[in-house]
Amino acid sequence: PRQRRRAQASVAHWLCQCAAKSREHSPTPIFRPSHEKLLSVEIRVSLRILDSARSEAQNPANWQFRENSVKKVYSNAAEALDGLLHDGMFIAAGGFGLCGIPELLLDAIKDAGTKDLTFASNNAGVDDFGIGILLQTKQVKKMISSYVGENAEFMRQYLSGELELEFNPQGTLAERMRAGGAGIPGFYTKTGVGTVIAEGKEHKDFPTGPDGAMETYIMENGIFADLAIVKAWKADETGNLVFRKTARNFNVPAATCGKVCVVEVEEIVPTGSLDPDHIHLPGIYVHRIIKGEHEKRIEQRTVRQKETA
Repeated sequence: PRQRRRAQASVAHWLCQCAAKSREHSPTPIFRPSHEKLLSVEIRVSLRILDSARSEAQNPANWQFRENSVKKVYSNAAEALDGLLHDGMFIAAGGFGLCGIPELLLDAIKDAGTKDLTFASNNAGVDDFGIGILLQTKQVKKMISSYVGENAEFMRQYLSGELELEFNPQGTLAERMRAGGAGIPGFYTKTGVGTVIAEGKEHKDFPTGPDGAMETYIMENGIFADLAIVKAWKADETGNLVFRKTARNFNVPAATCGKVCVVEVEEIVPTGSLDPDHIHLPGIYVHRIIKGEHEKRIEQRTVRQKETA
């Protein structure tokens, strides 16, 4: 109702301006006297509505109402994904190796049994962690990735033809996610020209070489996922995110390219407590948040040999 009243007031204000300009600049008024009389009544009413709407907007009590009207914090991963999962969906997942992966949300997807999934992610974790657990249960139909190492099941399914794989250079994959998040359907890049990556893609020459020489580029499509799942360090209650050092990796572009973004974090802090200059991803991109305990595995542990006496 408030939005309707504001719209009515805006229209009345515009009509008032039209009438004034008509009287000032036109020898033949646009509005007849009867119209102007009716309009003046409507304007007076609408201006009262406009004043009322302005008062409502300036009332701090309404700020709190608007702030609390959108629930973003959920109690666990299953609750946060409720109503979002369906077979055959396209999911963008943050993380690099085992660093910054949304492990709790991946566990919840496994428990939900959602199948025929397409994942856009740098890699698929390891055999028993990360996306690897979904490969074990045959819930993944296709991977859009830049690296298949460290996961024997990933490699086995690909080589046996059980899993579709779309290879992407790492920077291209990151840019495809970023482009999708920015609403850009496609872009040109030189990366992959002349390789298997370029097969079946549009080629175009641009004068970007020395002295304006023509160089060949290939077209890559932006990624527009049904769901984005990411891992962050801190969030406030409105969804502003802070990532921890290298755990930021693919999480930021992945978060932006999903129609819905669900985030798991280590800590949720009160709204307003994060320094705006320290926020890596604005809350406008984030729809649901959970706080949880994380295993934080080390993918390759290297230690020195114990010295003997």
